[in-house]
Amino acid sequence: MITDIQFSPLVPLILVATLAAVSLVLILLALWRRLPGWWLRALASVVLLVAIANPSLRQEQRKPLSDIVFVVVDRSSSQQIAGRPDQTDRALAALKEKLDRIGNVDVRTVVVGDAPPDSDAGTLAMTALARAAAEVPRNRIAGAVLISDGQVHDMQLAPDMPAPVNALLTGKPEDWDRRLVIINAPAFAILGEPVTLRLKIEDKGKVPPALAGSTTLKISIDGAPAQNFNVGIGQELELPLQLAHGGQNVVQFSVPKAEGELTERNNRAVVAINGVRDRLRVLLVSGEPHAGERTWRNLLKSDSSVDLVHFTILRPPGKQDGVPVNELSLIAFPTRELFMDKIDQFDLIIFDRYRLRGILPPLYLQNVARYVRDGGAVLVAAGPAFAGVESIYRSPLAQVLPGRPTARVYEKGFVPRLSSLGLRHPVTRGLPDYAPRPPASDGTPGWGRWFRMIDIQRMRGQVVMTGPDDKPLLILDRVGKGRVALLASDQAWLWSRGFEGGGPQLELLRRLAHWMMKEPELEEESLSASAKGRTVTVVRRSMADITPRLTITAPNGKAEVVAMRQVGPGRYEYRFKGAEDGLYRLQENSGKSEPLKAVVALGPVAPREYEDTVATADKLAPWVKGAHGGVLRLSNGVPSIRLVRSGRPAAGRGWIGITPRNAYVTTGIRLTSLVLPLWFLLVAAALLVLAWRREGR
Repeated sequence: MITDIQFSPLVPLILVATLAAVSLVLILLALWRRLPGWWLRALASVVLLVAIANPSLRQEQRKPLSDIVFVVVDRSSSQQIAGRPDQTDRALAALKEKLDRIGNVDVRTVVVGDAPPDSDAGTLAMTALARAAAEVPRNRIAGAVLISDGQVHDMQLAPDMPAPVNALLTGKPEDWDRRLVIINAPAFAILGEPVTLRLKIEDKGKVPPALAGSTTLKISIDGAPAQNFNVGIGQELELPLQLAHGGQNVVQFSVPKAEGELTERNNRAVVAINGVRDRLRVLLVSGEPHAGERTWRNLLKSDSSVDLVHFTILRPPGKQDGVPVNELSLIAFPTRELFMDKIDQFDLIIFDRYRLRGILPPLYLQNVARYVRDGGAVLVAAGPAFAGVESIYRSPLAQVLPGRPTARVYEKGFVPRLSSLGLRHPVTRGLPDYAPRPPASDGTPGWGRWFRMIDIQRMRGQVVMTGPDDKPLLILDRVGKGRVALLASDQAWLWSRGFEGGGPQLELLRRLAHWMMKEPELEEESLSASAKGRTVTVVRRSMADITPRLTITAPNGKAEVVAMRQVGPGRYEYRFKGAEDGLYRLQENSGKSEPLKAVVALGPVAPREYEDTVATADKLAPWVKGAHGGVLRLSNGVPSIRLVRSGRPAAGRGWIGITPRNAYVTTGIRLTSLVLPLWFLLVAAALLVLAWRREGR
């Protein structure tokens, strides 16, 4: 209980002061004039002033509050290596025991884990401490102790503490670690052009001299067997890389774990580069002018990413029109340069209603067949001549064509349909969704009709579209390293003209071109994966009825076999959430001799927690010093705890300090008046009467 005197004046305080001043002047005047009763008047003034001041006896009951000490425990990933968890547990138990011995101390433990995986923000110890300190009164905070390796990533949010702050470092002075750093890696790269990645292998801490100098760098692309290179440590490396295919290319780098280093989690790095084509180089060979020729040209020229060379035969050699040859203004086309010297520079060659007229010698067409086998792509849009003696099939190009003409030509209206394989093939799957009207009751797509088709006998390849009498309309085939598409009609242009609503000619041509360019998203048999946040979606495409079983190998090496779910014709999916960051390897064989494989990187393979794993005081020291604390290593033992005054140094050799706050809460207040106004007035009146009588004598 605390007792003191409290004044509650009956009049404003300035009036009390004025009365006191006037009384003092009058008393001094009476004393100067030596009036006999001056001291009685002085007593009367004092009594009146005390009565007006109205003093009270104030008794306050207080309940002492304990001092609060925060112990921030770093449990992030970098604190789970090299025996640091045991070191942290022992230090935490010892600190609690020593603080309990002091008494009147409330220990608040704040545990800090990893930041959310999607943010990769690292250790947010300052955020956690600031949040905990904001929940208690500042006058109760006696100090804070941080048990960590010093790798804190939000020091800019360090709170202003009203008491000493100390840090206890885990780890050992002789710790060291090696890590692989990607300095620069592009998100996109153009196919066929080299791209340069810059990386570096660096050591931190006290590296044994025998392990410094060089190490082995392993590089693997899309999960393929790794290639080994001997590289120097501490040197910036430039790695030229040329992407093998479009879409996502996953490149993994790794260095072997060295003896004695803290962790190998930062010895790996994964870079996902999206391969794109700069330009699609197309050679369009038109055998003769016709209604669809302009449509082909407009379709190809409408895409700014297509470089088109159009070779068209406007005047056949055997044409007899009476015009002298020397008066013709047609430009001689560089056929040898196109079909012999620079043919490999084209991504796609389209033969539109081409017929043999002696313009392209057999040697040139033989070179086109060679071009296909070496990885090129050819699309043949057959016209009526394909069924006759001038058919391109009667040339060396027949070696790569998937079907041969029977000499029959259908001249009647029909609606192209998808075959059973076409419903599953990536080139044609979903094309009915682009129809201008719903399908008929018999399943016929809502496209416009065509009116001519060449009867083709399939020799190989896959029939994905059919025409009258269920005859092959579009055949896709692989020849050697290349691909061939045979369209047995020259009336696809009716779709572009919007006849009877038209159809998806542009979408069909785009898919055909991308399939011929071996784009991964249009492969018939493929396994692909994509990640959005922590969710991985795996897609399996197949032309056969299968029951795919997927093997998922997590970054820690644990494998799991799951069944995939069919979501459409020839399409199977499986979704899962990755429990940890790293490279997930996926495999599915469905009884095939060669299993399909894919990889997907979930989050950073080497998170921010593993960028620096060597314990250091560099980040914490400025903040701790400003709070009059210090940084001590736990390898030297858990320090003792002392009580220090506010503003004094709170750390030394083998000890840390906290500041007692002596906080309390008031539980009750009692006020007792020390003045009875009536009695004080009577006393003052009596004193004034005595003073008058004294002066009257």
